[in-house]
Amino acid sequence: MLKEFKNFAIKGNVVDLAVGVIIGAAFGAIVKSLVDDIIMPPIGFLLGNVDFSNLFVVIKEGAKAPGPYMTLADANAAGAVLIKYGAFANTVVSFLIVSFSVFLMISQLQKLQKKEEAAAAPVLPSDEVKLLSEIRDLLKK
Repeated sequence: MLKEFKNFAIKGNVVDLAVGVIIGAAFGAIVKSLVDDIIMPPIGFLLGNVDFSNLFVVIKEGAKAPGPYMTLADANAAGAVLIKYGAFANTVVSFLIVSFSVFLMISQLQKLQKKEEAAAAPVLPSDEVKLLSEIRDLLKK
């Protein structure tokens, strides 16, 4: 059983999966920074200096301090029950960027595979070449 596990663990698919998960986590961090630090600030500026990560609705005030709360951190510190729709908007934008990036990557890989398949496919002789080959074979006889 140990030998079977070793063979499974060192197969290419498992290693490829591990590499994909590690790169995916790093890519997710890059996209999160892109959304939080580059994309959302200009959008917030255009909408009147809105910080999307700081948008929330108070469902129930916190027991530690009554509202109103000026920031998300204040509301969290007070123990308020919140709907954090700004953080949700950031997450949706992140998802759209990641899914579009994956779409672009997969479409490029498919184009490369089609080119490789076309290059690897044997080139069949044209009708003229076939006819000339038949004539040659008949003349040899």
